[in-house]
Amino acid sequence: MKAAGFCAPLRMAQPRTCCPVIMEIRASDAQRRTFPTLFARDLLPAKNGEEPSLQFLLEIVEILTNYVRKTFDRSTKVLDFHHPHQLLEGMEGFNLELSDQPESLEQILVDCRDTLKYGVRTGHPRFFNQLSTGLDIVGLAGEWLTSTANTNMFTYEIAPVFVLMEQLTLKKMREIVGWPDGEGDGIFSPGGAISNMYSVMIARYKFFPVVKTKGMAAAPRLILFTSEHSHYSIKKTSAALGFGTENLILLNTDERGRVIPADLEAKVIEAKQKGYVPMYVNATAGTTVYGAFDPINELADICEKHNMWLHVDGAWGGGLLMSRKHRHKLNGVERANSVTWNPHKMMGVPLQCSAILVRERGLLQGCNSMCAGYLFQQDKQYDVTYDTGDKAIQCGRHVDIFKFWLMWKAKGTVGFEQHIDKCLELSAYLYHKIKNREGFEMVFNGEPQHTNVCFWYLPPSLRNLPDGKERRERLHKVAPKIKALMMESGTTMVGYQPQGNKVNFFRMVISNPAATRSDIDFLVDEIERLGNDL
Repeated sequence: MKAAGFCAPLRMAQPRTCCPVIMEIRASDAQRRTFPTLFARDLLPAKNGEEPSLQFLLEIVEILTNYVRKTFDRSTKVLDFHHPHQLLEGMEGFNLELSDQPESLEQILVDCRDTLKYGVRTGHPRFFNQLSTGLDIVGLAGEWLTSTANTNMFTYEIAPVFVLMEQLTLKKMREIVGWPDGEGDGIFSPGGAISNMYSVMIARYKFFPVVKTKGMAAAPRLILFTSEHSHYSIKKTSAALGFGTENLILLNTDERGRVIPADLEAKVIEAKQKGYVPMYVNATAGTTVYGAFDPINELADICEKHNMWLHVDGAWGGGLLMSRKHRHKLNGVERANSVTWNPHKMMGVPLQCSAILVRERGLLQGCNSMCAGYLFQQDKQYDVTYDTGDKAIQCGRHVDIFKFWLMWKAKGTVGFEQHIDKCLELSAYLYHKIKNREGFEMVFNGEPQHTNVCFWYLPPSLRNLPDGKERRERLHKVAPKIKALMMESGTTMVGYQPQGNKVNFFRMVISNPAATRSDIDFLVDEIERLGNDL
């Protein structure tokens, strides 16, 4: 019986038995030809707006599904590059200027197609430019549903299911971090930079709650510490929250980009000798460029000794907690007071999806609560502890949880683990492929800790030059030139940057589940092809 019940929907799903209304709309070319005479005012909630609304949405679905299909087709370009002035001047009927009068739905559909046409296919198997890549079909469906629901996360009153999903998912993430029974708190925020900002705000409130009402003048001179390789959001936070960038002390790193604990100890003691108050340490789990993991346990020892808040910025590396093979790289994370974790990076969840996790419950609420009476009434008919809005610095908060929750349901924890292990395996494959290859030079020795593989490509014209100023100046120009040629040809994309005293080098990162060894081979061949004559 179960088998018959399972098979019946598959037979019903054949095109000849599809919903008659949808088939009729899809089949009607005459109706499609009405789009030049239809406008937004003809769609729902307009009278008789149901049929044109369905027609319009089905056209949009066709545009989207065509885009998705082509994104996974390696013969499709990663991008169709144009300079800003070209797009601003208008491309073949695609005009970015806003108009006073409404334009037809036909033009709106053209604009939708062209917006995708001239954008970048970040889900393409050969897009390696950013930490956030890939196009997950279940996650995409979740984002569509989220936009359709069009609600706000500030109260259970208007987002009951989403609020519960968020609480359950955050608890699961805290369990994975290693906090007993998933205790603590957390919230989804608009990206890792804001999650990191939350961590500093909460730490300040923990040690100096008077700042909430009296301002920074009520506190001593507070000092923050972070790696010289950490994300720039920590520096932005020190400026935005009134600490001042001069009170953010950068910590030295080893050749692999990991913080040297002894340097933290020395700089904490130095700050105390000056009469300052060391308050906060940021440990990075997966630095943006090198993919380095700071030694959390050793930093936690120092934080406990000097009564400082320990935050782990796992925006990039937090996903490795899902892997039994790789989670050891975050050993000690359970000792942190707070953790940033971005599922929209290593776990492939569509942008945006970032969580700030806090070990001590009540700090988020205490730090940010303003008790707005028109939203957070205490005499509602349900348990108002499920109203999350007063924990956030935002009022309106986008529903970032559903796509993540849906993907977790579809993949299971084991699915995320397999994805992460595959990406790390691909990065190891690239490293071993190029480490002794002529024309390639690694930025640091040893297999990378994360999927970041950093290297220089040396064209034949530079390979016999002695190390010196001329070689460095010429090498500095190679990666930008190859990147420009990549973008103009549209074949692939990979990032580059300088770091400290090192000239521009390529930073390859892998987080796309669609990528394969053949795509890694293609990238290496393409770099050689484009850079050979430089």
